[in-house]
Amino acid sequence: MAKAAKTEQSATGNVALDTKDIAILALLQQNARMTVKEIADKIHLSTTPVHERIKRLEASGVIKQYATLVDHTKVKKGLIAICYVSLKEHNKTAGTKFIKAINAMTEVIECYNISGEFDFMLKVVSEDMNAYHDFHVNKLSQVENMGHVQSVFVIGIIKQTHQLVY
Repeated sequence: MAKAAKTEQSATGNVALDTKDIAILALLQQNARMTVKEIADKIHLSTTPVHERIKRLEASGVIKQYATLVDHTKVKKGLIAICYVSLKEHNKTAGTKFIKAINAMTEVIECYNISGEFDFMLKVVSEDMNAYHDFHVNKLSQVENMGHVQSVFVIGIIKQTHQLVY
């Protein structure tokens, strides 16, 4: 394999990517079901090096997983809420318990540890306001060490993408 195609992983975990790697990632982000042959034709390589590059990108963790993006409105998840959460205590044990509780809640589809007034930001999906209220009262507010929760409701999606590489 040519030197330019080899990747090196630094101490920070970054992987060096060349232009062909970036092109492969861009195509897979648009359509993860694209065949190796289709990718090879688009980036002007043969199938074997493309296959090897994809396997290397997977093995190095650059490609974390393949997923199907689902229209939330068609699977009875019409309400999206962003919840800002602050904890009462800020220590490793309390944080670990909170994270474990959040990971068990299927309504929470994203969770970020954030800076500022709140400690976490959650993206929550539910069927409707009644279902969200039930989630908020019977699940989220019951989590040990819960401080303050502020919910903001999404009224329209302007841009939603998972593409990191273009």
